[in-house]
Amino acid sequence: MLQEIKYFAEVRAGYPFRGSVPEVRNGAVMAVQMRDVSASGGVAWDSVARTNPEGRRQPDWLKAGDILFVMRGARNFAVCLEDVPTPAVCSQYFFLVRVRDSQLLLPEFLAWQINQQPAQRYLGKNAEGTDQLSIRRGVLEALPISAPPIPQQRRLMSLVNAARREREVLQNLIDNRERQLQALVLKLLNTN
Repeated sequence: MLQEIKYFAEVRAGYPFRGSVPEVRNGAVMAVQMRDVSASGGVAWDSVARTNPEGRRQPDWLKAGDILFVMRGARNFAVCLEDVPTPAVCSQYFFLVRVRDSQLLLPEFLAWQINQQPAQRYLGKNAEGTDQLSIRRGVLEALPISAPPIPQQRRLMSLVNAARREREVLQNLIDNRERQLQALVLKLLNTN
């Protein structure tokens, strides 16, 4: 049975920086921006800018199990955070999705489900904007999802993680073969 995300998770706006994130070399807080996130690689923490948030609003500090949803652009995807160097916030171009009860829905399962074709079709149909598409909070909260029993979610996530590792191994093999071929070509060209 499908239910809306809002029954399982709270959707919050990212930290409201005015304009771009003001980078501060030794800032006290890490600020995740769209350039730091990819659907396949998660958050590249090494490249995340440091800042000192200024404003009245108390930041929603990121923690393990939180989901960052990219709300703007041509591709709207979710990333589940595993390890979070603290303190860290996400910028205003994300929705922070926090599962209320991980005994009912695993955060990584929810993020995976958001990235699948049925959810992506729903998001694509409900995106708004002319110059740049975006997803409203209400649209994300109304996204229909499935919440099978936790053991089934865990089995599915094990399969997803195994497929991800397999893809990485195969990509490494392809890259290695390319390097071997390049070395052969250089050797052939240098001997003639």
